[in-house]
Amino acid sequence: MIPPRLEMRNVWKRFGATTALADVSLAVQAGEVHALVGENGAGKSTLMKVLSGAVRPDAGQMRLDGRPFAPSDPLAARAAGVAMIYQELNLAPHLTVEENITLGAERHTAGVIRRAAHRQRIADIFARLQRPDLRPDTPVRRLSAAERQLVEIARALLADARVLVMDEPTSSLGLADIEQLFAVIGRLRAAGVAIVYISHFLEEVQRVAQRYTVLRDGRNVETGAMADATLSRLVERMIGRRLDEMFPRVAHQIGPPVLEVRALAGRRLPIAVDLTLHRGEILGLAGLVGAGRTELLRCIYGLEPVRDGTVRVATLSGGRVTPGARLRQGVGLLSEDRQAEGLALSRSIADNITLSRLSPLARWGWINPRAVRRAAAEWIQRLDIRTRGTEQRVRDLSGGNQQKTALARLLHHGVDVLLLDEPTRGIDVASKAQIYQLVGELAARGKAILMVSSYVPELLGICDRIAVMHRGRLGPACPAEAWTEHALISVAASGKELPA
Repeated sequence: MIPPRLEMRNVWKRFGATTALADVSLAVQAGEVHALVGENGAGKSTLMKVLSGAVRPDAGQMRLDGRPFAPSDPLAARAAGVAMIYQELNLAPHLTVEENITLGAERHTAGVIRRAAHRQRIADIFARLQRPDLRPDTPVRRLSAAERQLVEIARALLADARVLVMDEPTSSLGLADIEQLFAVIGRLRAAGVAIVYISHFLEEVQRVAQRYTVLRDGRNVETGAMADATLSRLVERMIGRRLDEMFPRVAHQIGPPVLEVRALAGRRLPIAVDLTLHRGEILGLAGLVGAGRTELLRCIYGLEPVRDGTVRVATLSGGRVTPGARLRQGVGLLSEDRQAEGLALSRSIADNITLSRLSPLARWGWINPRAVRRAAAEWIQRLDIRTRGTEQRVRDLSGGNQQKTALARLLHHGVDVLLLDEPTRGIDVASKAQIYQLVGELAARGKAILMVSSYVPELLGICDRIAVMHRGRLGPACPAEAWTEHALISVAASGKELPA
């Protein structure tokens, strides 16, 4: 009998008093896509860090093609044929595409790097990814989020991996790029590569994987054939209970306009955008990656220059527009890139939640540490942030819990207008439902929410109106019930208006 390409048996890992992995096992065959699913904090990332050599297990065994496998570090794992693609991309923005892909795996003769050989290999890989337009000499800082994801994938393909781990690989990709990625995965399967696929998009997991393993609280819950699993079953196994409503609706009244944008134009995008957001309204922005949705939010918030047009917040307009000024006007932005812009990773959860608004936590100019911890603890409990305490560093949290911390900062600041850019990116299904509930409650309290999302079901599920952006131009906002998933995708791809 042919052994599995990858086998992990009875793996244990503790961090102090916390048991991250308890007797976890996983087997993946050659040419198989095996989905690893679970809530944030379930142990998926820790298990993959053990596989990659980044973390040493306390107990357990691993095998590759039937042979013992115990990497001393990630470089040893990579040399053995295990490649990782992390959700938070590990790229050097000041280096070129070529330098990022070949970093640590340079081909050389007598100490001289063979750039011609590099570029031929890179060209072949990008041809397989159907993106021959990506130039090896382009600095990574100039690439879009989707293009950076493809560079990360190309780096893994360069290693001729036998086992490829993909952690939320589509989180920054547009629809066309996702289809190309799935095509690449199909070719890798045909070549015998074993793929561990981690994603919170369960519809996507059902499409791409043949088998699945569910982790909960660091333990195996279930392994089976994906063809036999329903979405509701997967969710129930992940969270340990039935999820009554994926998109909870909270009754809210739409009031007068609070944010008005007229003929707004950025350096390149957006182009002459008109938009009105009302108190108590959830307005969704759909569109393909690169359509200009993020640029629109950043122009409104003062993070990118505005060439033309006006932004009026309540009755305020004009003046020098900066993020600080917007915060004082009651506008807050949740960045799509939480690690680079939204959080101070080396600081505690308490610091991250409270730093932008310390005045209620100080007396006579002195900050009260107990008040800071108390305020942070309240938000940790309300948003169900999985943490060891208020003083834990944010960099040590899972991606979903980092996102919740970034959102807690805006809520602590008490803003009236929330600009949410991909607010559920990297968050598990149960946490998404919590975020949707919270967004609805905020609207019921009169907050105005402008939300960018590439996940069409959530736009249809929680928004009052939805507008579609195409190549920098924003179409009219229509009631959510007037849209279908097919119509949203069609308008996003073509730029045509919703048919009557």
